[in-house]
Amino acid sequence: MTIAEAQRAVVGWIRGPGGGYWPPLSNLARLVEEVGELARELNHRYGHKPKKAGEAEQELALELADILFVLIALANEQKVDLEAAFQRVLDKYGARDAERWTRP
Repeated sequence: MTIAEAQRAVVGWIRGPGGGYWPPLSNLARLVEEVGELARELNHRYGHKPKKAGEAEQELALELADILFVLIALANEQKVDLEAAFQRVLDKYGARDAERWTRP
């Protein structure tokens, strides 16, 4: 699935069972919540915070996908072409950091 296809898929869900786009600040709050869930899971796996007794392990891939979904919804609501924007970011990093990192 391309980024453009993912954006169209989110549009389809939002227009159907999703009930419409949330306002930007509500989407931002939701994004922060989802990032918090990812942070919690990574902290359980690799950090110093053990899970509570009986607390289920979350699927890391789904936590990342939740973030992606909300990010796409926010981009769609703001009419941002993420595929084009992502290409611009890759170009920026390619130019800016071409000599920055050592290669093995």
